[in-house]
Amino acid sequence: MPKITFNNQNKVFFNSINARVEQYFKDRNLKKTGDKTLYFKSSILIAAGVATYFVLLTIHMNPFIAAVLCCMFGFIQATIGFNVMHDANHGSFSEKKWINNLMGLSANLMGVNAWLWKQKHNIIHHTYTNIDGVDDDIGKSPFLRMCPSQKQLKLHRYQYIYCIPLYGVMSFWMFVTDFSKYFGKRIQTTPIHNMEFKEHLIFWVTKVLYIFFYIVLPIWVVGFLPALIGFALMHAILGVTLALVFQLAHVVEATHFVDANHASLHIEDEWAVHQVQTTADFATNNKIISWFTGGLNYQVEHHLFPKISHVHYPVIHKIVKDVCLKFSIRFNNYPSMASALRSHLRFMKQLGMQ
Repeated sequence: MPKITFNNQNKVFFNSINARVEQYFKDRNLKKTGDKTLYFKSSILIAAGVATYFVLLTIHMNPFIAAVLCCMFGFIQATIGFNVMHDANHGSFSEKKWINNLMGLSANLMGVNAWLWKQKHNIIHHTYTNIDGVDDDIGKSPFLRMCPSQKQLKLHRYQYIYCIPLYGVMSFWMFVTDFSKYFGKRIQTTPIHNMEFKEHLIFWVTKVLYIFFYIVLPIWVVGFLPALIGFALMHAILGVTLALVFQLAHVVEATHFVDANHASLHIEDEWAVHQVQTTADFATNNKIISWFTGGLNYQVEHHLFPKISHVHYPVIHKIVKDVCLKFSIRFNNYPSMASALRSHLRFMKQLGMQ
């Protein structure tokens, strides 16, 4: 892995934001973890997911209705990922570690190993955001060119057309790539180690259970073709929903990218400034989008304070914007999800045409 360092000696920008955030929690005597509104929402989403699964397997219905429910099941899984799994695996869902660990295993219910996800997301992506050659979220792909330093292929000329359908296989592809990370013991150029026996056991048990509950049991109950179609529809919606929330936060025209493919480097900005430059908020005034995405439309705030639950991000958002203005640092913020999506597609087109 290339050695990448940030200019964190003074950290005046982050210290200024952090002081105001800490004062906010102190003045109101608030916990930084989730609150009853998050737990109520999580209960609704989990119950909806379980109910949809059982309805699909136990009630004979019109194929069109079944297809709609499969799509809905994929969307519900994505919202559980945003609202429950994400906070839990960052340690911000609850003050109790065992609750975070338990709720974090909801990642495994979507086919992704929680321990590997933490290595990939919490450690690598959150430290080296949009650094090509290190950040696996913009990892090299023969089908997608997601930053200027990646090799351009003729196929990429059309990526702005096919990228969204391609995102539909992302969630199942993550299930597959977990094995390459597990056996290869690395995520891109970053070695992974210290995986305890318990985590090895969880990896294999949950992978087997996933195959049983999502493939074997549905085939046995409803038949091979209906199960296959339902599985594909579920993953298509799950993959597109997960991918778009990430892409609109990092792979848009406003965000910055760094090339670390060929050498170690020292980034002159402090880490927090790098996070603001490589990340974008979107639709922060839309409460419906904020509810379903688990506050991940407040992506800048999340990258600066990943261990604070997303329920606090609307307030932190105002603090971050104010401090960015004070330090003359551009704050990337798209007013709507549609404007962020247009920016993403324009950027993908630019990368393909260069």
